[in-house]
Amino acid sequence: MPTSKIVACTDGSIYAPSVYQYASWAAQRTGSRVHVLHMLNPHYESPVMTDLSGTMGFNARQNLLDELVELEAANARIAIKRGEAILQDAEEQLRAYGAAPVSAEQKHGALSEFVGTLGDDAELLVLGKRGNNANFEKGHLGSNLERVIRGCPYPVLVASRDFRQPERFLLAFDGGESSRKAVDYAVKAPLLQGMHCSLLHVGNVSTAIEGALSEASSQLLSAGFEVAVEHRAGEPEKVIESVVDSEEIDLLVMGAYGHSPIRHLFVGSTTTAMIRSVKLPVLLFR
Repeated sequence: MPTSKIVACTDGSIYAPSVYQYASWAAQRTGSRVHVLHMLNPHYESPVMTDLSGTMGFNARQNLLDELVELEAANARIAIKRGEAILQDAEEQLRAYGAAPVSAEQKHGALSEFVGTLGDDAELLVLGKRGNNANFEKGHLGSNLERVIRGCPYPVLVASRDFRQPERFLLAFDGGESSRKAVDYAVKAPLLQGMHCSLLHVGNVSTAIEGALSEASSQLLSAGFEVAVEHRAGEPEKVIESVVDSEEIDLLVMGAYGHSPIRHLFVGSTTTAMIRSVKLPVLLFR
């Protein structure tokens, strides 16, 4: 039995097949098992109907409340059954993609509140950019995604809409703690081993940045990576998106936070922009 697990979060949305494929890919690369998680979040359940009981007589009010209780109970049973069907389908797809062993679990509550309790054996969390409860207008992230990233103690892989076998990754490096964690993970963990690495810094070049970038490059080279190092000026979001497109990058790796003084309250603005705009998976470190 593998000692570590990849946690694949699913709600049966259109991102689910890609989540399963990336989770299976990660599991095979790291020798991990896959644990599929489906959250029953009561905050997203629509009320059966408006409660008009305060305007009614006693008998009518009691009858209405009794019906509401029955309908809510029925909705809860339907939600549980739907979750069980989603998990069964997830297990079948994961096994078809080569993941083994696979386990599944359904929990009540918000993923953002539960993500820190998944155990010390959790190595990676995989989830879609948007879920069934998100507004799919361009630029809107999944309603729970930013809170999950803030609370997750291990790397988070945000799956793209479609799966593509990663062969080249871009590591966006700003010298901060979270980007250093990304380098350390690349060097020590098997997930990215054997892939081509583009190490990119965007912004003004200082002695400190040059030293940090040189150290990061040396670490990656010593670990056997083929590394291309590049400095570029400009706005990080636009530059990173341009490099991703021009160099046919399959995976964006970056820290979730930069040097902003509010980094403990909000996901870094560059990170949020990149998740919104790029059409490839993003591996995040906080």
